[in-house]
Amino acid sequence: MAHAGGAATAAAAHTSSYRVKFRKSEFMDLVQMAQPSVIYHVRRMHFFAHDGFVMYTFECESEDFSIKVMHAIEFSNIQWSE
Repeated sequence: MAHAGGAATAAAAHTSSYRVKFRKSEFMDLVQMAQPSVIYHVRRMHFFAHDGFVMYTFECESEDFSIKVMHAIEFSNIQWSE
């Protein structure tokens, strides 16, 4: 499980601290356009990094995606300390 958390942290490491929130239909359009290799999932949020930002939504289910969904345990913009 710790590895999944690391994967989510890696997605955010190459982005600014800004996050962009979308409704489901716009998020699905963006996924099709950006073609990420993985979507990350923490609690109610699905997200991926694109154009230097974290794109996210609270309106999707993992089954909505035809690409790999990586279930992580935490998403944070606080500097890593461990």
